[in-house]
Amino acid sequence: MSGTPNERQILGVNFYIGDVEGAIRRLANGGLLVVPAAPALKDVAWNEDYREALVNADVAIADSAFMVLVWNFLEGDSISRLSGLKYLRELLLKDAVRSPGNTVWVMAGRASADKNIAWLNSQGIEVPDECVYLAPLYGSKIEDTELIHKLQTLQPKHVVITVGGGTQERLGLYLKRNLNYLPAIHCIGAAIAFLSGDQVRIPDWADRLYLGWLLRCLSSPRRFIPRYLSASKLIAILWRYRGQSPAEHDSEQPLAQAE
Repeated sequence: MSGTPNERQILGVNFYIGDVEGAIRRLANGGLLVVPAAPALKDVAWNEDYREALVNADVAIADSAFMVLVWNFLEGDSISRLSGLKYLRELLLKDAVRSPGNTVWVMAGRASADKNIAWLNSQGIEVPDECVYLAPLYGSKIEDTELIHKLQTLQPKHVVITVGGGTQERLGLYLKRNLNYLPAIHCIGAAIAFLSGDQVRIPDWADRLYLGWLLRCLSSPRRFIPRYLSASKLIAILWRYRGQSPAEHDSEQPLAQAE
């Protein structure tokens, strides 16, 4: 095991395992928060850009129930999951996030944006049109000068990214490195879709019992069952690398074998 009482280094990533308020406080002066899920984490051993985004995040929260359960079993640890949905619920209570013009929302598409913004409005959160950005389909390398220009013009204190896992983290790191100021960048993925109805709604009890994945699979079996089955590859990755970054571990193997 490695890390402080509120952190664990897992696969080379410093995961924050404290409470929601602590995670939010860590971004008080800006920074990048990521919420990696198991279906994306399984790629951490070979996807260098994704791994770089996780390693360079200011806060990575242990949202993956599967990762937490496997880690605790392998390491005899007892860390708790901090879900991205719980994080988002608390974040949306903050005046700085609710204030019109203070947050820019990066959405996955028009249909999702319409549902998500309608839900935010129903919660008393007004989102001006200029504070909604429809993300393009990003390739293997992230570059979005239009988004950079928008953010540098508007200067929001918060940027919430709701695109898919594996992409949103790389986009978040791109923004962190290329903006001329540092907002709080929250890569919360599908969490808002569970509230707005853009995906199946996940109630608090299901989130607490680690059952969000099951509700998603029941709502759209063809889409989500293969995705979550593929996450089983994370077991072998955690078994092999434990707390160490795959890049560091593999680079040491030739030396270890030579010895």
